[in-house]
Amino acid sequence: MRNIEEAEHWIATPKGDLFAKSWTPRSESGGVPVVLHHDSLGCVTLWRDFPALLAAELQRRVIAYDRLGFGQSSARHDRLDLNFLRDEAVHQLPFVLDNLMVDRFVACGHSVGGGMAVETGAFFAQRCEAIITIAAQAFVEDRTIEGIKVAEEAFSLPGALDRLTRYHGEKAEWVLKAWIGTWLSPAFESWSLEPTLVRISRPVLAIHGDRDEYGSLAHPRIIANGRGICRVLPDVGHTPHRECPDLLVDEIAGWLKTLKGSDAAA
Repeated sequence: MRNIEEAEHWIATPKGDLFAKSWTPRSESGGVPVVLHHDSLGCVTLWRDFPALLAAELQRRVIAYDRLGFGQSSARHDRLDLNFLRDEAVHQLPFVLDNLMVDRFVACGHSVGGGMAVETGAFFAQRCEAIITIAAQAFVEDRTIEGIKVAEEAFSLPGALDRLTRYHGEKAEWVLKAWIGTWLSPAFESWSLEPTLVRISRPVLAIHGDRDEYGSLAHPRIIANGRGICRVLPDVGHTPHRECPDLLVDEIAGWLKTLKGSDAAA
C-alpha cells in the first residue's frame, strides 16, 4: 500500500523468538500506535490487509506479532496455562513493546486476542490509552463450545490441517490442540473476563458481528458495559477483519476520533 512502510522484526525472549510486523505511514499523525493481538488459530499473516488499511486511515503505526507457538515465532510444546490471556500481557507483550520502543498505545484484539487486549489494558493501565475488541469472548458460552466442536470435527477430515500448516508450519498441530484443548477443558468452564473488566479504566470499543458463530451479542455488551461502546456489525460473522475490513476500519477510526483529549484520539 502506498505511503505505508512495512517492516519485519525478530524479538528475542527467554522462551524463544517472536516475529512481529509494523505498518508505519510516512506522514504519521502523532497518534499512539495500535498493537494487534491475533486469535486462537491466527498469526500476523492472517490479519491480511487489515493492519495496512488501519495504518493508512489512522495515519499512525500499527503493530502485529505472532505469539510463541504461532506463525513465524518459535515453537512451544507445553499446554496453555488457564491464565494464558493474562500471561501474554504480563510476560510476552513487554518484549514487543520494548523492542519496538512503544510507550503509550491502543490495544486491539480479535476473538481470544480481544481478551488479551482487555488483559493488556488492565496490566498496562498507565500506558494503554484505549481498548478495542473484535468478536471477543467474555465467558465460556454454549455457542462458543458448539462452534469449537464443529471446527474440531471439520479439522479431523483428511487434509484439513493443511490450511493451518500454510501459516504455522510444523506448529499447526500444536496450535489446533491448544485451541480445542483449552476451551473444551472442564477446568476452563468457569473462565470469565469479569474480574479483569472491573479493573479497566480506559475507554473500550467492543465490536461484534450479529452472525458470529462463536459468541452471542452478550459478549460485547458485557465488555462495553459501563466502559465504552458496543458496535454490532450487520450480516457479519466471526472474522470482520476479513469479511468487511473497510467497515471495521471505519468503525475504529470513527470511535478513536471521539476520544477527545486523549493520546488515543490524536
